Amino acid sequence: MAKVALVTGSNKGIGFACVRALCKQLNGGIVYLTSRDEGRGKTAIEELKKEGLNPSFHQLDINDQESITRLRDDLQKEHGGLDILIQNAAILFKEKDPTPLAEQAKITMATNFTAHLNVCRTLFPILKPGARVSSVASFVAPMLWKKITDDLKKRFNTVKTEDDVVKLMAEFVELAQTDKHKDKGWIDSAYMTTKMGVCALTKIQGEAMLADSRDDILVNCADPGWVKTDLSSGTGNKTTDEGAETLVYVALLPPGSKTHGKMFSDCKVNDFW
Repeated sequence: MAKVALVTGSNKGIGFACVRALCKQLNGGIVYLTSRDEGRGKTAIEELKKEGLNPSFHQLDINDQESITRLRDDLQKEHGGLDILIQNAAILFKEKDPTPLAEQAKITMATNFTAHLNVCRTLFPILKPGARVSSVASFVAPMLWKKITDDLKKRFNTVKTEDDVVKLMAEFVELAQTDKHKDKGWIDSAYMTTKMGVCALTKIQGEAMLADSRDDILVNCADPGWVKTDLSSGTGNKTTDEGAETLVYVALLPPGSKTHGKMFSDCKVNDFW
């Protein structure tokens, strides 16, 4: 049976490159390119068709629960579930953006962590046996890990549930509103904090899948590296296709692979915490 794959936020950048790679590597597979804006999504589809590829399109706004639910229902109806999920959608305030950290924290957390978690909670129930989940983490997560206090590291190391991670992320946002986040060991970066949150969430979800009745479902995350995208203002030492490599590697881990809840860098496990 043909595998069904889906990439969030994939009308451009690394997500677009992931769709391209999956179309090439999944023989006979069905690959969904998703975009919040239907017009931009369909334009991206046409670009890939010019390359001889044949992705499918589905509208998806990860900040809209109705949109996520509609996607789930359509996948269940059309394909009986999902085999591969690459969670790519994310936002980043540029370094010189004048928006106060308090506001950056709320907006960035809402997309990069809360919406990410909502996609997981909505789509995980329709994952098929042998499914793979690959979420975009970042090299900034290990950078944050080196800068936070030992007490905060201990708190990350002792999370047991998704809600434990949710509480940590909510604490950062709340403290940032009154500029008291440093008093509790956090640093001045909403983006780095959200990506550490994704890593912590992945750890919990990967371990939870070991007790799932569906066999061989793996949940991991991946650091694409420093990639030339809109988020990096065109800087970086990797192309988008190179940035997609580790994400797609994780999404295509072969049957029987035992790695779960980890972050990968350059197609290898990065045990930074």
